[in-house]
Amino acid sequence: MQDNATEVTAAGIARLAGVGRAAVSNWRRRHADFPKPVGGTETSPSFALAEVEAWLRDQGKLAEVPLRERVWQQLAGHPEGPVTALVHAGCALLLIHDRPTDWLELSAGSDERLAALLPAVLDQVITPRFGAPRERAVNTPAGPELLPSAPLLRGAAELAAELGARQTYEFLLGRHLDNNPRQYTLTPADLAALMAELAGPARTALDPACGTGALLRAVAPRPDQELYGQDSAPELAALSALRLALQGKGAVRTAAGDTLRADAHPTLQADAVLCHPPFNERNWGHDVLAYDARWEYGFPARTESELAWVQHALAHLKDGGSAVMLMPPAAASRRSGRRIRADLLRRGALRAVIALPIGAAAPYNIPLHIWVLRRPEKAPAQPELLLIDTGALAADGRGGLDWRAVRSAVLDAWRPFERTGSARQEPGFSRAVPVIELLDDDVDLAPARHLPPAAAGGGTEQLARVRERLGETLRLTADLTPPEARRTQPARWPLITVGELARGGALLLRTGGNGAPARVPVLTDHDVLAGTAPSGTLPAGEEEAVLVETGDVVVPVLGGGSIARVVDENTAGAALGRNLTLLRPEPADLDPWFLAGFLRGTANNRQASSYASTATRLDVRRLQLPRLPLDEQRRYGARFRALAEFEDALRRAGRLGEQLVRGMYDGLTDGTVAPD
Repeated sequence: MQDNATEVTAAGIARLAGVGRAAVSNWRRRHADFPKPVGGTETSPSFALAEVEAWLRDQGKLAEVPLRERVWQQLAGHPEGPVTALVHAGCALLLIHDRPTDWLELSAGSDERLAALLPAVLDQVITPRFGAPRERAVNTPAGPELLPSAPLLRGAAELAAELGARQTYEFLLGRHLDNNPRQYTLTPADLAALMAELAGPARTALDPACGTGALLRAVAPRPDQELYGQDSAPELAALSALRLALQGKGAVRTAAGDTLRADAHPTLQADAVLCHPPFNERNWGHDVLAYDARWEYGFPARTESELAWVQHALAHLKDGGSAVMLMPPAAASRRSGRRIRADLLRRGALRAVIALPIGAAAPYNIPLHIWVLRRPEKAPAQPELLLIDTGALAADGRGGLDWRAVRSAVLDAWRPFERTGSARQEPGFSRAVPVIELLDDDVDLAPARHLPPAAAGGGTEQLARVRERLGETLRLTADLTPPEARRTQPARWPLITVGELARGGALLLRTGGNGAPARVPVLTDHDVLAGTAPSGTLPAGEEEAVLVETGDVVVPVLGGGSIARVVDENTAGAALGRNLTLLRPEPADLDPWFLAGFLRGTANNRQASSYASTATRLDVRRLQLPRLPLDEQRRYGARFRALAEFEDALRRAGRLGEQLVRGMYDGLTDGTVAPD
């Protein structure tokens, strides 16, 4: 029986029934028997999940709800909160993963029996995997704690039968993280995989700021592996432990606590340490840790918390062990840290500094660095530091990072250096720099400051390729140039507004700006105006994001421009950003290119716009279309589509022309291009 204390929002009801939020609002107004709110606020009420499910079932609206959606709603509306629910679900899934027959026996009875007997059986799984109670982050829940979770545990077990225990927990944890992006600092999976490859294989691995366990999860598994972690947030230490235990059979030892002030693993000597430490902390323990034995390379200044984490990592390595740290770029050049950086270099502890492209991880507006360190068995005779700058690597077609290119380029430079201590120089990208060259007054380790510049514009070969592509684009532009306009008498069509079409069901009208799920690109009004790929982000919100589909028409509402963009396959799936309106035409009633073309008319936009002292705003509902048969719409749509292709070719030619001109200027001024 479903626990009445589990609550669900209107957005959750919409997902349960597979409808939009507007439908839920209509149900509340039209049906007197719709469940009454039991919590939340006046503007964002919450409802008892059991009552909602019963009502939907009576109305015939619950038949096709995916199991994973129902389990998620049970977790999200848990009376003790989603984190407690995740821990309880994780414990049950670990039991299913390790001892499935025990779960089958326990779950055969009532919820009360399950809650009473489960703790003793869980303890037989949790203790071997996580250690003694006083030293582990996951404690066995008591029976009264588990009773409200019984429906969730049964649902999670049912989902695990479809997906597997590990995949079920990954789904629930990932959904929770996506819904709370401001609460957690995440390490993207691709970045974690790169850092783990730089560290190399490890039997024992430590993450002293483990968060959700992304870095330890990326370490290549081994049968006898031991994974250690610590985090200041007890809930993260617990969630990380469960996540790692469900991934393999090895021991997992995570603990809650302040790592720098109260190290939970003081005697550990690991093969590898991976860490994404908190940045720019002032209150890291400077006043109480002055004589700590970890400061082997110098006592960090109050403003150098990252260098305290670096030395903590080195202190936990075996001789020859590797540490890979994600660092803010300022740590490579701040004057307050120059003496520690110098000692790290002299003793051969710092092996590489890798500058990542902007957007690799939070904060997304700065190019973070990866530091690769090794606990030296002895000081090298002539140490060198590998410097890599990946900032120039291109983004992929969705506007995100091309992680495959970043990973390949970094590892191709690192692996020869790891074997031989030296590497081939690649202008603008990588260089092995003798440490003696870096030991000046600043000890500035920012890669871009020490790399020889790449050839201007990518070199004469690259300029030749740009010139060739420009020529092809200009020829295409000439081919796409519209034919000579044929004059005709002004048409007097009967008109209909977008608002009337929406009320009649010929199109769906939605507005953007609601929170987007993590890792989903956001189509912005600037992207629509420039004709570029989705490039924005949105904070998470209560409202569900609008995801664009192929054939949708997207219209910016600010700025006074006459623009409408038909969504293609490359843009489909992005979230709709702020100041954009989406029109989704019914294919049997409206041709999307016909719709977009007539929306761009200057006179049409002028009559539908309102003017303020600082901005012009378009009321999309007032835009007008002629009432034409579908065949006639398609005739106009084909012409509008050809105009859009011509417009795209002009934009592409402009960008290539600017690239060629800039490359030629750079080449002529630095002497790599001859003037004749």
